Amino acid sequence: MPSPHFLTFTGNPLAETTFEFADWTAGATQRAASAEFQVGGKGINVTKMLRRLGARTTALTFLGGVSGERCRAWLAGQGFDLAAFGTGGATREGLVVRSPGRPETTFLGPDSPPDAAAWQIAADWLGRAHEETLAADGRAVFALCGSAPGWASGASAPFRTALEDWIGSGLPYCADTYGAPLEWSVEKEVALVKVNADEFRGLLRAAPGSAVDALLEKALGRWPVKAWVVTDGPRPVWFATKDAAPRWLEPPRIAEVSATGSGDVMMACLLESLYARGLELDDAVDWAIPRAAANAAHPGIAEFEDPQC
Repeated sequence: MPSPHFLTFTGNPLAETTFEFADWTAGATQRAASAEFQVGGKGINVTKMLRRLGARTTALTFLGGVSGERCRAWLAGQGFDLAAFGTGGATREGLVVRSPGRPETTFLGPDSPPDAAAWQIAADWLGRAHEETLAADGRAVFALCGSAPGWASGASAPFRTALEDWIGSGLPYCADTYGAPLEWSVEKEVALVKVNADEFRGLLRAAPGSAVDALLEKALGRWPVKAWVVTDGPRPVWFATKDAAPRWLEPPRIAEVSATGSGDVMMACLLESLYARGLELDDAVDWAIPRAAANAAHPGIAEFEDPQC
């Protein structure tokens, strides 16, 4: 059976530069020892890890302005299969500051919501992909990853409709998001929702520190989501399905270097193991956890040495 085609959606990409300093002091002029450019955003990171796992992928995103063109060139140079929809606003920019012995710090520019024309073009593209998938082998998975500025606006309505058509035909839709896209997603027949524990508590209007297992029981009874995975940094990963009670697995202890992108590595590993190899959720989570932890012990994203497990 052929591997599925994974469509990842990054609604808020990032033109990201990483500066490496021997040391730095607030309030003084700093000179970096090195600088490196890359494209960030959860869906891009998920795609990067899926590609490492040998999966067939297409990365959907919005790009605009000079920063967007720089992102487009970088993604092309990395060999990404890209569906980039042009928008009037410039792609947001970000700066990552690293220095030995100090916590990594990330500065993010303001969000850049896509314009109505970009949402329509993206909706048309998804509609064609939907039709082609159904006409072929029906083996495709759509993953919405990260924030999506303008998701609840009238401008994005055509895209939301196209995605509802995708879900309605029975094709898998998975989400690793928060805010308006998460609230929209959980009302649908979602195959998988992966979410950070704090965002999960926010979704359920629960107090900080509320027990995740009890909240999962509520979520299973309230929404039609088929499977949940709730991460919490180095703490236990909780997961549940409609036909199995909440349970958890403990991540391995690691010396954290950079947690950036570790949740995205987790999402990619879940998608690949569930849909390419047909694992059950328990086994998929068990396989994904050590790889997400290994990513946190490495400065890059999806560039770690594969753990022997």
